[in-house]
Amino acid sequence: MIKNLLTNILFLVALSSYGQLNLKSDTITTSNLPSLGDTISRSENPEPADSIHKPVLEDIITYTAEDSIIPDFENQKIYMYKKGVINYQNIELKADYIMLDLARKEVYAEGLPDSTGTIVGNPVFKEGKDEFESKSMRYNFETQKGIITDVKTAQGEGFLHSELTKKINKEEFVLRKGKYTTCDADPPHFYLRMTRAKVISNKKIITGPAYLVLEDFPIYFPMIPFGYFPTTSTYTSGILIPTYGEEQTRGFFLRDGGYYWAANDYFDLALRGDFYSKGSWATKVHTNYRVRYKYNGGLDFSYNLNKYSEAPLPDARTTKGFSLTWSHSQDSKANPNRTFSASVNLSTSSYDKENSYMNNANSVQNYLQTQKSSSISYSRKFENSPFNMSINLRHSQNSRDTTISLSLPELTFNMSKVNPFKFLSKGKVGPAKWYDKISFSYSGNLKNSITAKESDLLDKSLVKDWQNGIRHSIPISLPSFNLLKFINVSPSFNYSERWYTNYINERYDPNYNDPKSGKPLHVVVDTIYGFRRNYDYSYSLSTNTNIYGMYIMRNPNSKIKAIRHKMTPSISFSYTPDFGQKKFNFWDSYVNGRGEVVYYNHFERGVFGSGPGMGASGAIAFSLNNNLEAKVLDLSDSIKSKDGKPKYKKVKIIDNLGFSSSYNMIADSFKLSNISLTARTTIKGISVNMGGTLNPYVVDNKGRMHDEYTWNQLKGINKLGRLTSANMSFGMNFDSKKGKKEPEKDKNKPEVEKPIKGDVNEYVEFDMPWSFRFDYTFFYTNSYIPNSAGKVKPNINQGLSMSGQLKLTENWDANMNTNFDVQAMKFSFTTFNVTRKLHCWNMSFSFVPFGARKSYSFNLAASSAMLRDLKITKVSSWRDN
Repeated sequence: MIKNLLTNILFLVALSSYGQLNLKSDTITTSNLPSLGDTISRSENPEPADSIHKPVLEDIITYTAEDSIIPDFENQKIYMYKKGVINYQNIELKADYIMLDLARKEVYAEGLPDSTGTIVGNPVFKEGKDEFESKSMRYNFETQKGIITDVKTAQGEGFLHSELTKKINKEEFVLRKGKYTTCDADPPHFYLRMTRAKVISNKKIITGPAYLVLEDFPIYFPMIPFGYFPTTSTYTSGILIPTYGEEQTRGFFLRDGGYYWAANDYFDLALRGDFYSKGSWATKVHTNYRVRYKYNGGLDFSYNLNKYSEAPLPDARTTKGFSLTWSHSQDSKANPNRTFSASVNLSTSSYDKENSYMNNANSVQNYLQTQKSSSISYSRKFENSPFNMSINLRHSQNSRDTTISLSLPELTFNMSKVNPFKFLSKGKVGPAKWYDKISFSYSGNLKNSITAKESDLLDKSLVKDWQNGIRHSIPISLPSFNLLKFINVSPSFNYSERWYTNYINERYDPNYNDPKSGKPLHVVVDTIYGFRRNYDYSYSLSTNTNIYGMYIMRNPNSKIKAIRHKMTPSISFSYTPDFGQKKFNFWDSYVNGRGEVVYYNHFERGVFGSGPGMGASGAIAFSLNNNLEAKVLDLSDSIKSKDGKPKYKKVKIIDNLGFSSSYNMIADSFKLSNISLTARTTIKGISVNMGGTLNPYVVDNKGRMHDEYTWNQLKGINKLGRLTSANMSFGMNFDSKKGKKEPEKDKNKPEVEKPIKGDVNEYVEFDMPWSFRFDYTFFYTNSYIPNSAGKVKPNINQGLSMSGQLKLTENWDANMNTNFDVQAMKFSFTTFNVTRKLHCWNMSFSFVPFGARKSYSFNLAASSAMLRDLKITKVSSWRDN
C-alpha cells in the first residue's frame, strides 16, 4: 500500500507546475515537497534530533515549469522541462531544461531541441543587475561558482562572448577564447579575440594577448599584448588614454591624455595635455558641477604653446594662447527673486587662429566666427515693490583685429512704471481723473569699461584709460487722448543725466606732435579729473492711426475677391533746448590753424557718450507704412464651405512699404534729415527685404553738401534724393517632399496609379530626402566724394551663400556649404562632408577643396566611446599647406 501511495505522489508531483522548497536539512522528506493537501502525511518515523544538520541554503528556492516537474527522491534531484524558472534570493535562472541537485547544492541548465531540431530555451542567468545567456551552465548555490559554455552578456557599453567561462565567485569570471565587442549584432561585425581574460562584473575586463577580427577576418598584426576595459555603470576616476598621430609642421603627437577625477556626485575634474615632437604642447582643464534643484554648469580652460620650424630659419615662430569657457545656470525653482547666470567665451586671437580646427578639421562655425561675447549676471527682484537690480560683467572681442571690450562691472537699478497721484483718488467712486494716469519710471546705470587691443589691455591704467560713469533716465508719460475719435495722441517728457569722474579740454598748438608716433597733431587734449555732470531733457508729442481702404472686384468670376490697403501714418513732435549755450558749459571751442572755429564736447569720451548736442531742436518726425493684401480663391482646396460657396484665402502682396524722415523747424540749415526707405514682400515662398537711404541735398564736385534740395536742382531719378545706401536680401529653401504631410485626397477624383518602384519598364521613384538653401545679399554705398582720379565710384558688395544636404540612403549622408563673392567672382570657404553609418562603426570624409584651409580628413572608427582609439584615420591638415 505504501508503494502505491508513493507512485500516486510522484505522478501528482510530475504534473505540478509550481513548487517551493524550504531546505532546512540535508535530506528530503515528504514535507519538502509541494503541498498537496491531506493526501500526503508526515513521515511516520521522524529522524532523531541528532541527525538534523545546519541549513543547506539560507533562503527558500521557488521553481516553476510549463511542461513538467519530476523529482528523483533517491538521488535528491528535481528535473524541470519547458520554460523552467528557479528563483533563489536575487538569483533567477530560466531554461527549457533545468536539473536541481539538492545533494550537491547545484543546478544545471541547457536548452532543448524543438520539432525542427533547433536548440531553444537556452539558459538565461540573472543575479541582481547582471544577466547573461549561455548554451549550458552549472552553478553551485553555496560556493557561487559555476561552469558556463557559449556565454553572452552585456558589460558596460559592450558585449562579452566566451566559449568556456568559469565563475569563481559572486562577481568574478575567468574565460577562454572570448570575444569583446560593442556591436549588438549576432554574430558581431567586429570583436577583439581574447585568448584569456578575467572579468570583474560591472567593473573591468582584463585580457591577455588579443587581436582584432573584422567581419570574421582576423587581423593578427598589430597584436594587442594586453587590454583593460572599464565596464562600471558609475563614473570613476582613472587615466585618460591619449590619441596619437602626426602633423608635418608640429610633428608626432599625443593628444588629450591625462587623468579624470570623479570627485563626488556634485562635480568632476579632467586634466588633459597635448605633446608634439617638435616642441609644441597644450594643457586643458574641464569640470562639470551640479546641485539638483539649485544650479549646474561647466568650465573649460586651455593653454597652448605652438612652435613652427626651428631657429635660425626665417619662418621660425612661437605662438601662445588660451581659451576660457564657462556656463552656469540656476534652477528656476531655486529662488524666484534672485538669479545668477554665466556664459563666458573668452580666448586670445592667436588661440582662435591656431585651434579653430583642433577638434573638427572643417568646422565652418569655428573658422568663420570673428565675434565673441561673455556675460556674468546677477539679478534681484525686490518682492512687493517696483524695484529690481542687476549686476553684469560683460566682454566682447573681435578675433580679426584683436580688439577687446570689457565692462567690469555694469550695474543697473530700475523702477517700473508707477502712478504717483493715484493715491489721491483712493476710495473715490467714479471714473479716474486725468492726473491718475500720469506715470513715470526710473533707470540708473553704472558702468566701468575699456576698449583696447589684446596686447595692450594689461598695460592700461585703471584711472586714466578706463571709462566710467553713472547715467540716470526718468521718462514721464502723460495721459493719452483721442483726437477726432481715431487719432491717438500721447504726450511725454524725458530727462537724462550723466555723471563722470573726468572731462576733456581741447586747444590748438601748431607745434604739438603725437608722443608715440611723432606725427603732427596740433590739437592737445587735456584730461581733467574731477566730478562733472551733464544732462538733457526733451518734450514730445506723438500721434498715430490706421487708415483702411478696400477694393472689391466687380467680376463675379474673378479669382481675386478683394484687395485691402492698410496705411499707418505716424507724426511726432519733439523739442530739445540748445545745450550748446555757454550757461550749460557742456560745449566749448578753439580756433584752428586756418582760423576756423572748431566746437567740441567736454564729455565726448564719456562711457555714455557726449550727451546733448549743439543747437535747439524742434523736429517733426513722420513716417508712413503700407500693407497690401488680397483675398483670392483657394485653388488647392476643391472642397466648398458648408454653405456651398468656394473658399478664399488671404495672400500678402506687400508685407510692408514705408518711409520715414524728420524736419527740424528751429535749425538754421539742413532742416530735413535723410529719408529712409524699407520694403518687405514674399514672392512664391521667397522673402525679399529691401532698404535704402536718400539724401535730399545736392553736393558739389568735391563731395561737399549744400543746403539746397535735389528736387530743385537735379533732374531725373535724382530729383527724389541722392541714393547714399541701399541693400537687398532674399533666400529660399528647397527640399524633397518625403516626410511632408500629404494633402487630403479628393474623394470625387479617381486615384492615379503610380509607377511601381524599381519596375524596369517605368521610371524609378526618386525618394532620397534632400534640402537646399541659398541666400543672396546686395549692399550699395556712395559717399559722392571723388577719388584720386576725380571720379565718384559707389561701393557694391554682393554675396551668395549656398548649403545643401542629401540623404543618399538610410545610412549615407552628404552635405555642403559654400559662399560666393559676386564682385570678386571667387568662392570663399567651402566644405563637403560625407558620412556613413555602419551599424557599430561610423565613417566620415570631410574636404575643403581650396583656400588657406585646404584640407581633407577620412575617419573610420567604432561608434562606442570606449573604443575611440579603434579607428583608421587619414588627414591632410591645413597646417601643412
